[in-house]
Amino acid sequence: QVRLVESGGGLVQPGGSLRLSCAASGFTFSNYAMSWYRQTPGKERELVAAITSVGSSTNYANSVKGRFTISRDNAKNTVYLQMNSLKPEDTAVYYCNAQRVDALGLWTYDYWGQGTQVTVSS
Repeated sequence: QVRLVESGGGLVQPGGSLRLSCAASGFTFSNYAMSWYRQTPGKERELVAAITSVGSSTNYANSVKGRFTISRDNAKNTVYLQMNSLKPEDTAVYYCNAQRVDALGLWTYDYWGQGTQVTVSS
């Protein structure tokens, strides 16, 4: 069965760092683009960072550019989000996403984890 399990969230002070991990199983991890999203109450879930299936390209929200780094280890079926210089506005539930589109663009596989809480506060 497809599983995405986030870990590494917690409480951190402003300016601190945290590394999130997402462990994947039940599908061919190396065939999927991976992303991190975050969501706070009353807001839409927003894309934070994305990485292609082999890690050749990354994309970041403007609000986290220069502070966050997404990476993946296909041998471990794991994607990471290194978060540095954290700000209170980074507080959110962070979700891991896996996505693959078939060759004809007729079917999209899209999986989500349950999320991990990140709280940035003094």
